[in-house]
Amino acid sequence: MTPTREFEYRCPEVPATEEPLRLRIYGDDSLPVLVYLPGLHGDWTLVPGFRAEVAGKVRFIEFTYPRTTNWSLTDYARAIQMALNASGISGGWLLAESFGSQIAWSILDPVANSWRCDGLILAGGFVRHSLPWGVEFCHGLLNRLSKRGLRFLYQVFISYSRLRRRRVPGNPTDINEMLARRTEADRLGILSRLNLIKSAELRTIARQIHLPVFYLTGFWDPIVPWPPVILWLKRNCPGFRAWRLVFTSDHNVLGATCRIAAGTILTWMRGEAGK
Repeated sequence: MTPTREFEYRCPEVPATEEPLRLRIYGDDSLPVLVYLPGLHGDWTLVPGFRAEVAGKVRFIEFTYPRTTNWSLTDYARAIQMALNASGISGGWLLAESFGSQIAWSILDPVANSWRCDGLILAGGFVRHSLPWGVEFCHGLLNRLSKRGLRFLYQVFISYSRLRRRRVPGNPTDINEMLARRTEADRLGILSRLNLIKSAELRTIARQIHLPVFYLTGFWDPIVPWPPVILWLKRNCPGFRAWRLVFTSDHNVLGATCRIAAGTILTWMRGEAGK
């Protein structure tokens, strides 16, 4: 698929970075808007199949974050809102994957919100991570790995991704881009995002949210265990509507089972349309 628009954005209200925030827009402006906020990896290379599945059904917006080490969650949220507004995208649905959920809750903060959100879909996301020791372990492992060890880890991940996506529609160059982006700057950017997860306190915001909130997760997810997330949302988030567990999926529910994920998300969006 070829984006209808693609551009780079530097937000004047956040600390300067060497890289800009990158934005792609697919589909015309008559379609409902779905904005994808990626996880720790910080780019659009894990969703080519999902993007293909929703083509012509939504106006799909995707981001690649700068590999920065000095942005806060508020900085991410402010930059993304300003980029959307600058591109003429005044509102729509947020699709927040894993770490992207932390940015999504920050966007919904009533104090800082400048963009109209019609609903939130969490894909392996969370409010407060239920395994802080797991986040600490990942941070320590990524921080201590040698370059050779890191290359091996990335190669394992890429091989696993190829295996999981062998029947997934999309452009094979996404895999090449995924591998090309795994640099030292990328590692430092991921470490910074892990630090943001460790320090984030977003439960107060989630308790105030009345717009539609949905949760999609894979059963085999050791990164963000789903039972505590679902339980907390049911008890504490006024806008929480429904959730779906995809038994055949892992943490990357949008990429590994893109057809199921797309169908579920489109159904949720249609069900809330006009309410």
